[in-house]
Amino acid sequence: MNALDPALRASDADRDRVAAVLGEALATGRLTSLEHADRLDAAYDAVTVGDLVPLTRDLPDVTAAAAVPATERQEVAAVFSKVVRGGRWVAARHTTLRAAFGALIVDLSEAVLPGREITLAVDSRCAKLIVRVPPDAHVIDEIGSLFAKRHVSGGTGGEGGPVIRVTGKATFGKVIVSRDRTDWNIPSAP
Repeated sequence: MNALDPALRASDADRDRVAAVLGEALATGRLTSLEHADRLDAAYDAVTVGDLVPLTRDLPDVTAAAAVPATERQEVAAVFSKVVRGGRWVAARHTTLRAAFGALIVDLSEAVLPGREITLAVDSRCAKLIVRVPPDAHVIDEIGSLFAKRHVSGGTGGEGGPVIRVTGKATFGKVIVSRDRTDWNIPSAP
């Protein structure tokens, strides 16, 4: 962080700079994945510049020419298989969810979301794609479908909750985006 007044409100750019430092620290082994997730969560919850300073105080600075943070883009795919992604994990700002001839289940309820808005680009072809969003999330549905079942619930979430924009398409498949596990139509794990 630069020498800004710690009482100033943090901007998204300030939070992204801290996320880049944390991502580099994770990549070089200076932070464990749990430390990275905790600090990244705190970075995106920071209100002031002063809230960000302790998160990188014990880490070397990353130059402005640093690569895009690891939390910028990622893909989760299930092809001819069933894949479940859940628990505490670091989601990306732009995540592609792709399922073909199988099932992909992604639970964002405990995930660390990098920023106030994330985009999920879904592609379900002859498959089931299920996304569970946090209880306070605001879901924006921009999914197209062709010979497919689509159920997106969410609408307006709680005050200050993340915005989850869902784009993409379902073809001969099923896409479910919900806060409630009962909407999933699959049995719960024992």
